[in-house]
Formats: sequence, structure tokens, C-alpha cells
Amino acid sequence: MPLPPATTPLYNHPLHAIERWLEDLGCIRDPKDVEQWFCERPQWKACLRLDETTIWVRYTYQDGNTKTLSFPYSLSRGDVEQAIFED
Repeated sequence: MPLPPATTPLYNHPLHAIERWLEDLGCIRDPKDVEQWFCERPQWKACLRLDETTIWVRYTYQDGNTKTLSFPYSLSRGDVEQAIFED
């Protein structure tokens, strides 16, 4: 089943579609916590948490600095993808 259009708010995506989207972006689900995902890019590592109304992202950069951001499910999948994964 295809994902809804990227302009669709995340709250209009079924959970399995959000999970597949994260997998397609190279994220790996934490086997001990189904709400937590991990992702790595050349410049950072991130822990993503799928809460009830928000996706929380905690980045750890190569220099050891960290940053935590949150994105409400009212944002479109495309906007969230750009905000989280674009370097």
C-alpha cells in the first residue's frame, strides 16, 4: 500500500505507514521500545520517539553536542522529513 502524499499531515497516516516511512529513511526500531527509533547520517545520530501527538528527535553530533526537537503530527510528512533528515 503506497504512502499518502507527502503533503498529508502525519495525523492522517496510519501508524504502519509512519513506521514504513521511517524504515524507508533508514531508521531502525528499538527492539525493546516500539515507540523509539534510531537513525544515523554522516554528521549526526538521532533517537526518534513517536509519542501520542509529537515526534521527538534527539540529535547527537560528531562533536558531542546534542539537540532535541519536536514535531507535531499536524505537520505534513514532507515537512517533517525535511526538518528531521535534511542536512
